[in-house]
Amino acid sequence: MGGPYCGRSLVHLVLCVLLTLLEAGFWSSASAPTACARWCPLNSVCVNATACRCNLGFSSSSGEIFTSLLESCDDINECGPPSPVSCGKFADCRNTEGSYFCTCSPGYALASGAAAFRNASENTCQDVDECIAGQHKCHNSTICANTVGSYTCHCRRGWKPKPGFQNKQMDTTCEEMSFPAWTMPSGIKSERLSRFFKEVQDLSRDFTVALAKDTIKKLIGSVDKLMEVPGDMEALVLSDRHHAATHLLSGLEQVLRTLAKAMPGDSFTYRSLSDTELSLMIKDQGKGNLTMGQRHARMQMAWAMAAAANDSDPTVVGILSSRNMQKLLANASLELDPKKQVQLEETHQSPVHGAQLRLLSAVNSVFLSNTNTSKLNSPITFAFSHLPHLQQETLGPRQELICAFWKSNNDRGGHWATTGCQTLGTQNGSTTCQCSHLSSFAILMAHYNVQDPKLALITKVGLALSLVCLLLCILTFLLVRPIQGSRTTVHLHLCICLFVGSAIFLAGIENEGGQVELRCRLVAGLLHYCFLAAFCWMSLEGVELYFLVVRVFQGQGPSKLWLFLIGYGVPLLIVAVSAAVNSQGYGRVLYCWLDPDRGFLWSFLGPVTFIVLCNAVIFVTTVWKLTQKFSEINPDMKKLKKARVLTITAIAQLFVLGCTWVFGLFLFDPHSWVLSYTFTILNCLQGLFLFVLHCLLNKKVREEYWKWASRVTGNKYSEFATSTSGTSHNQTRALRPSESGM
Repeated sequence: MGGPYCGRSLVHLVLCVLLTLLEAGFWSSASAPTACARWCPLNSVCVNATACRCNLGFSSSSGEIFTSLLESCDDINECGPPSPVSCGKFADCRNTEGSYFCTCSPGYALASGAAAFRNASENTCQDVDECIAGQHKCHNSTICANTVGSYTCHCRRGWKPKPGFQNKQMDTTCEEMSFPAWTMPSGIKSERLSRFFKEVQDLSRDFTVALAKDTIKKLIGSVDKLMEVPGDMEALVLSDRHHAATHLLSGLEQVLRTLAKAMPGDSFTYRSLSDTELSLMIKDQGKGNLTMGQRHARMQMAWAMAAAANDSDPTVVGILSSRNMQKLLANASLELDPKKQVQLEETHQSPVHGAQLRLLSAVNSVFLSNTNTSKLNSPITFAFSHLPHLQQETLGPRQELICAFWKSNNDRGGHWATTGCQTLGTQNGSTTCQCSHLSSFAILMAHYNVQDPKLALITKVGLALSLVCLLLCILTFLLVRPIQGSRTTVHLHLCICLFVGSAIFLAGIENEGGQVELRCRLVAGLLHYCFLAAFCWMSLEGVELYFLVVRVFQGQGPSKLWLFLIGYGVPLLIVAVSAAVNSQGYGRVLYCWLDPDRGFLWSFLGPVTFIVLCNAVIFVTTVWKLTQKFSEINPDMKKLKKARVLTITAIAQLFVLGCTWVFGLFLFDPHSWVLSYTFTILNCLQGLFLFVLHCLLNKKVREEYWKWASRVTGNKYSEFATSTSGTSHNQTRALRPSESGM
């Protein structure tokens, strides 16, 4: 290549030789197929004179082969995403420089004992039991429990975590359980109760976890002894006695719940000589449904409801049944669920004023580890057995078996309640219930008071007094000749109708059998007739009063034939038509009276309303006329005396004319106790008022009474006549209207 130029000089010759050698070397390297680039970076190999390739496990930003002098080969992280490497279950990928390997996760190891493997097909990782292998660090007050891939340290039965620690952690530290604090209720003075809590304190002082079963038995024995011989507890006032019972029931639940956690095994049943029975079930972790039972009670629920929230202690479910506890709960009141109250009042067609209660079962206290049981997620089903001697009880018309629970009052004491509990049925000597909360339960026989007890007492006493007075009135009207006449005939038959009606009412108004039979229908029909007849005679009283005061002619009243036709014929016609139209309307489930269905009650209310309204008009007219007459008789009579005489006369006519029954017509709401008491008192004592008005305030009748009394005692009537002859003539004239029966 330098031939033509090399001969000019020596210098040129040397240069020519060097150029020739250089050119020869260049072409020889360019034409060689195995030439390699000298600049390839670390972790790469050359491909040719101008390109390099990264080693396996490394990569460059330009790809597998690159030509840039600025490129580098970096390690590929086979364990990072996205990664095609799969080590399998319970294993972890470990990246290395240019490669990777797999190891088992903590708590797992290869079955072969090797430390590493390459892929999922070689994975034989399995759980390592740290508790057996001695790899745990549990405190000596705990027990190691293996878990999947790890372990926990939990307290032994009868032990609990120390303050500041939690159970089933790796650092858990425990201490032995102690007997729960349980002291005597405040404000109650009872020597017998004090001795019981002294025994409880002795059990608390001697308690150890190993003696948990014996402690429970001794505690139940102490409770039995307290219930069998209550001593001065029975003399406590009702609120204090019920407060003591509430304290005992809640305290027993707390103590038994704690002691149960110290007991070995999954179940425990104990029955004392006094037939007090305790059933316990204890599980570290319960699933599914739980069914447990004993002689007095059976229960079905979900285990999930029994465990306390965020509590790793064993789950406890218990039932304590005591027959003797009812001694402290006697004479307790009943609080009905509002819906139940409405249902009963619709059934009995009358207000329900509480109930008389009788326990038919043992008192069954149900408790769980979960103490938040005031409102459960789902109801629990119970079956409570009746006491043996009460299993054949028959129910009356106002009686019902109910599932009740003991509810503590906010202030003191306690009472039975039904809210949240539903009675499903009774069969084979037991009653099945569903409740959405937990407490102490019992089956009660409730005899509902569909009438106010005080009102019922007033009715019976008032009617009995009226019967005596009405009988005296009848005898007076029959035997005292000076007063006999048309008005006396009306008085006599009014008293006869009221006497017969009141006697039938007292003897047969209540339908004890619960079925509307012939006897009850007959009583209802007789009451319908007697009271209608009484009102018809009251209407005739108004007619007689009209002729006496307004017309001032006594002889112009109705004849006796018309009196009897109106007094007895009209009510007979009404009753006959009513019975022909609806004979089934006579008699009700609770009372032998008219059935309000289909308006049948108006066969009585209609005529009564008409008569009361007519007599009210006569009453107003009579009072107005009497006001004028008092002024005419003695214009100088003092206003106060005139008002007093007029008021007494007006009030007397209210009872004679039956106007007081207007309170019953306005008694639309049976819960209106003011109207109920007013109506009952005024009308139950109607016989007494008639006796006072027609007999005691009538001068002629009083004189006859004194004659009879003198004959019986041997005194002369003249002595009485002499003692009463000093009455002034003007006063006699002024009082004569009232003495004549007006």
